[in-house]
Amino acid sequence: MNTRLCNHITPIHTRRDALRLMGGGFGWLAFAGVASGTSAPSPLAPKTTHLPARAKRVIFLCMRGAPSHVDTLDYKPKLNADTGKPAPKAGAKLLGSAFKFAQHGHSGQWISELFPQLAKRADDLCVVRSMQTDLPAHPQAFIKLHTGTSQFVRPSLGAWALYGLGTLNQNLPGFVSITPPSGFGGAQNYGSSFLPAIYQGTRIGTDGRPIAGAEMANLRPKISAADQRAELDLAQTLNRHQLARERVSPEIEGVIESFELAFKMQTEMPAVMDLNRESDATKKLYGIGTPATEDFGRKCLLARQLVEAGVRFVEITHGNWDHHFNLVASLRESSAAVDQPLYGLLTDLAARGLLKDTLVIWTGEFGRTPHVEGADGRDHNVGAFSLWMAGGGVKPGHSFGRSDDYGYEAVEDKLPIHDFHATLLHLLGLDHEKLTCRHAGRDFRLTDTKGAVAKGILA
Repeated sequence: MNTRLCNHITPIHTRRDALRLMGGGFGWLAFAGVASGTSAPSPLAPKTTHLPARAKRVIFLCMRGAPSHVDTLDYKPKLNADTGKPAPKAGAKLLGSAFKFAQHGHSGQWISELFPQLAKRADDLCVVRSMQTDLPAHPQAFIKLHTGTSQFVRPSLGAWALYGLGTLNQNLPGFVSITPPSGFGGAQNYGSSFLPAIYQGTRIGTDGRPIAGAEMANLRPKISAADQRAELDLAQTLNRHQLARERVSPEIEGVIESFELAFKMQTEMPAVMDLNRESDATKKLYGIGTPATEDFGRKCLLARQLVEAGVRFVEITHGNWDHHFNLVASLRESSAAVDQPLYGLLTDLAARGLLKDTLVIWTGEFGRTPHVEGADGRDHNVGAFSLWMAGGGVKPGHSFGRSDDYGYEAVEDKLPIHDFHATLLHLLGLDHEKLTCRHAGRDFRLTDTKGAVAKGILA
């Protein structure tokens, strides 16, 4: 795949933009697909990768608010032994973890008691304990995790992946964001910026509201398929005539590319979003039916159904993990909400033969301090944090990188955000230096002018 030229400078950023351009008629249905009757290949068609792809799809699990690495994945016996002593930073006292750690699986992965079910899949996990970022504020760090920068509006990670790979099902959106936050950068985290609008994420639900009540409007049309097809063909004809007059119009191109897929989605998307077709045993595996795990379990099962149906990139946001106080009780509650669903997701993907080429990632935007904040809390820490990956070509049962004895700074195999992005794209078969889009006279890429693949993570 050669370096791409992107001529879309001002794409449609919201569904409302497309609706205004069309004057109504199709509701939200405005973000992917190919105009009826055109001979041009679909921009969502599968594309040739730069490298052999280890992963075909991604499930990105983002824990909004930043989980404490020293209480979950980064065991620090010296920190525990020195609890109460003056911290080397911030003039506070060190705070050891209140949670017991143990080694799990044949690989001996150190995992906190907060994740007893996930620990059963320890030999699937590649745990990175040397992540770093440079922004201690949540909105900026969250946006950088998703776009590579907090200073400018740039395409999101999912949009870049879809842009480089295309999708595996022309009847579904290639990138779906499940319950993204309205704050923390909002739509920037799944937007396409200067990439064509077709590559932005399709949102399902809103963070803070149960996913069980989330719907996509207008998936069930009120007119017959034949009448809707005729209405769509007329609208597309008018759009193409207008585009021919203007020659270059990202807004009109975005509408043309969107309406056809929107029409197709009405045949497949309702079934993909229907969890009732799953067995009771599968629902129980994900924790559905248990109040503490019901919501996140539904999100994880929906993600599995989406990737199984051919969606390329699915993100789930879960929060709030911002534990400045009441750390022990709040972190226990947050972890309990996701532990069984995470186990269920990995187990189900493996049973269906999907884990080997599905890259699953669990992370927050930064870590927490080894010293105490208030009586029972931890502040923000950008020098070191932890995440785990599974499937999709990463080393299973592997620990990568190391932080210092207290967990303040990464000291071995440091993995800043640009390197993390470069590695993720590499697993998808994309060279981060070649995946570019020309905008405003410059070839832009997800990793900007930095980024190196962490080869120690690759299987």
